[in-house]
Amino acid sequence: MKKKITVPDIMACKGGAKVPTMITCYDYTNAKLVDESDIDMILVGDSLGMTMIGMKGTVGVTVDDIIYHTKHVVAGAPNTFVIGDMPFGSYNVSMEEAVKNANRIFAEGGCDCIKLEGGTDMAPVVKAIVKAGIPVCGHIGLTPQTSAMMGGFKVQGKSLEAAQALLDSARALEEAGAFMIVLEGIPAMLATEITKRISIPTMGIGAGAGCDMQVLVAQDMLGMNDWVPKFVKKYADLRTTILGAYNDYVKEANERTFPAEAYQYNAKIEGLENLK
Repeated sequence: MKKKITVPDIMACKGGAKVPTMITCYDYTNAKLVDESDIDMILVGDSLGMTMIGMKGTVGVTVDDIIYHTKHVVAGAPNTFVIGDMPFGSYNVSMEEAVKNANRIFAEGGCDCIKLEGGTDMAPVVKAIVKAGIPVCGHIGLTPQTSAMMGGFKVQGKSLEAAQALLDSARALEEAGAFMIVLEGIPAMLATEITKRISIPTMGIGAGAGCDMQVLVAQDMLGMNDWVPKFVKKYADLRTTILGAYNDYVKEANERTFPAEAYQYNAKIEGLENLK
């Protein structure tokens, strides 16, 4: 059984040989599997809007949605560090609302920290949540909640000016008290440079191998989706496996080869023919 890592453990990984890993997870059954694996962290992300609820994006996921999924993941993965995502609208109204919603996700969800998107402009919010006693993971670069402002899901930080803005954001979040930062959808050389220039660890997704840690969406890396972003490696082809199993079941049921004798209860009942 693996030992659950802590916030100090994560911060100590900065510049180390070991690369802590994270995967998204949204339910008890899969959380149990992650807990039995070597993966260090789980993100209960607002990506559940697309993977679990059928939304077109992350906007529309609620605090209650996050809490519901987080508490079941925590139950299934007691030995894995769990991050609860703050959804769109839960921290951009007021500082009071942000702290209130962070408290709810942290306390009711039972997670080990919360994550929120945004750079320099969100640093005061991060500072307030940290002051309330909740560890915070930042998230900059391609931020799905505000992707409409970026013209869609596009790589960020490709110009020198944009790169400087991302570095400034990383420094602002560090100064505000975030203990780690997700870098999403940015050039690998920029992610490496940001990682070198801040003292807290970076978690990369579509940001190259120079980050301190790595994260992927489970449904993508397990091959459950037809299309995946460029940065995703499919480590399995569960879509083909699952579809094959479903169709084999239908075929055998129609052929009446399932359930065979081995899969049914075969107790003998004397006099059954006398039923009225």
